[in-house]
Amino acid sequence: MRAPVSWLREFVAIPSDQDGRAIAEKLINAGLEVETVETLGAGVIGPLVVGHVVGIEELTEFKKPIRWCQVNVGVEHGGVRGVICGARNFVQGDLVVVALPGTELPGGFKIAQRETYGKLSDGMICSARELGLGDDHDGIIILASDHVVGEDAKPIVGVGEEILDIAVTPDRGYALSIRGLARELAIAYDLDFVDPGLELAQLPAPSGTSVPVACSSEDEQACALFTLRTVTGFNPGAPSPAWMQKRLVACGMRPVSLAVDVTNYVMLELGQPLHAFDVNKLQGSIRVGHVADGTVIETLDHVERTLNRDDLVILDNRGPIGLAGTMGGFATEIDESTTAIALEAAYFDDGSVARMARRHKLSSEASRRFERGVDRVLAPYASARATALLLEFGGGDYVGMTAVEAPLEPTVIDLPASQAGEIAGMQIHTTTVIRLLQAVGCEVDASTDVLRVGVPSWRSDITDPANLVEEVIRLIGFDEIPSRLPTAAVGHGLSTSQRLRRRVGMALAARGGVEVLNYPFVGEAEFDALRIAPNDARRSSVKLANPMNDEQPFIRASLLPGLIAAAKRNLSRGSDDLCIYELGSVVRSGMGAPVARPSVTQKPSDDAWAGLNAMLPIQSTSIAVLLAGQHSQQTWSTVARNYDWADVIEIAMNIAHTTGADLRVGPGNDESFHPGRCAQLTVSGVEVGVAGELHPRVIEALGLPARSCALEMDFDEVIARSASSRPAPAVSAQPVAKEDIALIVPESVNTAAVTSSIIEGAGELLESVRLFDIYRGQQVPQGSRSLAFALRFRASDRTLEAAEIASARQSAIDLVIQRHGATLRGA
Repeated sequence: MRAPVSWLREFVAIPSDQDGRAIAEKLINAGLEVETVETLGAGVIGPLVVGHVVGIEELTEFKKPIRWCQVNVGVEHGGVRGVICGARNFVQGDLVVVALPGTELPGGFKIAQRETYGKLSDGMICSARELGLGDDHDGIIILASDHVVGEDAKPIVGVGEEILDIAVTPDRGYALSIRGLARELAIAYDLDFVDPGLELAQLPAPSGTSVPVACSSEDEQACALFTLRTVTGFNPGAPSPAWMQKRLVACGMRPVSLAVDVTNYVMLELGQPLHAFDVNKLQGSIRVGHVADGTVIETLDHVERTLNRDDLVILDNRGPIGLAGTMGGFATEIDESTTAIALEAAYFDDGSVARMARRHKLSSEASRRFERGVDRVLAPYASARATALLLEFGGGDYVGMTAVEAPLEPTVIDLPASQAGEIAGMQIHTTTVIRLLQAVGCEVDASTDVLRVGVPSWRSDITDPANLVEEVIRLIGFDEIPSRLPTAAVGHGLSTSQRLRRRVGMALAARGGVEVLNYPFVGEAEFDALRIAPNDARRSSVKLANPMNDEQPFIRASLLPGLIAAAKRNLSRGSDDLCIYELGSVVRSGMGAPVARPSVTQKPSDDAWAGLNAMLPIQSTSIAVLLAGQHSQQTWSTVARNYDWADVIEIAMNIAHTTGADLRVGPGNDESFHPGRCAQLTVSGVEVGVAGELHPRVIEALGLPARSCALEMDFDEVIARSASSRPAPAVSAQPVAKEDIALIVPESVNTAAVTSSIIEGAGELLESVRLFDIYRGQQVPQGSRSLAFALRFRASDRTLEAAEIASARQSAIDLVIQRHGATLRGA
């Protein structure tokens, strides 16, 4: 909204020492966003005078039409001067704006006497754009005939006028008018304000020579008030007054004709959109309603639009003649032959107009106001003001008004007098609350401690006590709210989950890992590339209603797609060896729970609350690691080695050790991983993840280096099954006994299962067990392998005897033989 300061001063007596920037500061403190304070014609320096065109000679020997004009600029400015001009919109006898030699126009353009087109041009006849007043460059400025030749033209055309450019938020529709902004300034400066919107313009008595155009509303919920005022005998050639044109240009609008300019002017002044119909083009009465799907209307912008049955339209007997609150139809357009006008002013439902404007991708000055909510009772007042202007400058007879209106239920809100102070955290006296609410326009009944507040018709955004509190606080000033930090409750430092997250992050970083943070959006393509089955839980992702990328409409249920995308990005930039990890949230849908819609008037029941919780997606924390390329590179002292599945399993063990979880590794089966190099990770018998080498087809589809490895674990499950505390390792002074055993087991037997059996069989004397060799060869039967373990035995209170060591060793061997069909190698 562009608001000239001079126009605002007509509505409220702003102190004369307050310039545009001071006024803008007041509005900003009141919660409005003033983007810029612009001064029209700020670059104009030097004499700018009123000139009288006393002669015009057409120079026809050039490619474009050129005029040699004789312009009287007054005796004090040299009398009649010759000026070259190419504009065609003026005639002899018109008053124009002349920049004399020595004047500098915006952009540093200096006016001087110069020879051009064979003539000596001694000045310049100016257009609005050349003076920095607007974008109109179709012709030069023509002034009203009541101005004096030679007088200063700057105040006449608005040079030096300050314009406030205000970004109006959706809840401040009233600020899209001079009326609304003036009210805010009256409050800010503590001045009296007489609302011009509630002053009914004096109109002549209806002529009685004809009947006003009838109107009706078929949908009173979408159109609760509709008025039509009819004027006949209007002069279509009557020009808009210069002051009106100047204000329209200052507000960013182009003057068109008197009828159109009046509707725009009143809309800017009061905030009520208006539309003028040519009565002679109407067929029958006007009504508001809906039409069938597929009905076509040509709007004023000469675009044919296909209507929807939900569109709110203006109709006559032939069909739609306008989109309600958005744009009129071409069939009833005001033109140079219009002599009878039906002036529409209405209240349209904000939601209906907003949906229609978006559906047709058609935003207008009218729709912007209706979308934000206009004054419910303003329509007849605004139409009276516009009709008075039409009659004053265009002549004609006032025929009368027809109207239809639904019952109006006033909005009354109960507000505890102390609520504003409680929310603001400061003392606000009841009298202050009442005074500020009344300044906004509310009617306040303060007979009890609970104020009964009647909301004014122009504030449709105020619907509950919180809105009233906001009004009070913003008018006091948000900068007046004291800044006090709350006293923090005595805490216990980081939670267990936070501590473990940090420890795991540091442990992975110490191993050379780099943490990455990825966008949580995935698509079907990522699922397919990872060979994730249709019934896999990782496909039960939550779909976004309005995704940033149509190809990634889901919230991730696995960290691997994002981690792989980050790896590909780094590989494409020359990072050949990667160890990256991510610790973040994953989301899975609520497994098809029925949609529950509880009442908003009371607290939900326990069952309703349980239903709401069941609707929520399941969110948990996961950790994923991706290894690609070389673990170590070839140097003079080391041999190059690629990452393999053992590295990623070792990282899983390291994560479990850091969190205190008892992680068990067993054979896994995941379509994303190599079938023979995939491990299932379990803690306390619960599967928490998978690790291993990615499937060759996954690697090929995603363009990763060969033998790339990955793991993903449910971090929340790992933490939930971790020991809350771990005993310090026992340090014994007793000697250790070392024994080695080599067991031949079938290839189908899992190494981890053999290790568990050794631990169980050896008993409490076993301090540690370590696999140090795997052998396949001539000394081992086909289909079997030899596993060599190093055992360490120790007692905390004595030196072990040979018999005790032999017994524990043999018990371990016997249990492995019994469970897994093993044989002792070399026996």
